[in-house]
Amino acid sequence: MQRGMGFVPQEKNVFPSLSVQENLEMGAFLKPQNVKRMLAQVYEFFPPLYEKRRQPAGELSGGQRQMVAMGRALMAEPSLLLLDEPTAGLSPLYMNEIFDRVKQINAAGVGILMVEQNAKQALAIADKGFVLAAGQNRFTDTGAALLADPDVAKSFWAASPREIDVNELVFLSIMW
Repeated sequence: MQRGMGFVPQEKNVFPSLSVQENLEMGAFLKPQNVKRMLAQVYEFFPPLYEKRRQPAGELSGGQRQMVAMGRALMAEPSLLLLDEPTAGLSPLYMNEIFDRVKQINAAGVGILMVEQNAKQALAIADKGFVLAAGQNRFTDTGAALLADPDVAKSFWAASPREIDVNELVFLSIMW
């Protein structure tokens, strides 16, 4: 975080016994003078967290825990936020909510580097995207161009799920 980056891991990304607010405050350990201002900003990005600020983070739904993890990373005021599978295992409702928040955070001036399996949604909001398969970069372009690329569609969207090992696919999107 001292170098202006915040990281949100895919799993085990909250302190379950700490309250939502205590989790968020943990993210400001390098900038304790900014806690009140950053809490206000995080609660603006994630309004449901304010209502649950005294609740242990371990009692939250997966989508709410993801919001806490993203909020904690934002507490240090990073210029770049690294997101590892931010929508993994989330319901469609929370998946859409997280993508909306990612767009809002980016619009507020924070760059986003996101690894995401929900490729179509990630590329729809990405300035630039990379499709990595079996450790190799297969396609690079703007998010919109990758979505419209017939070779990408033929290789990844149109194929039968049995023909694609999704564990070998990574969709990396960048919003700057």
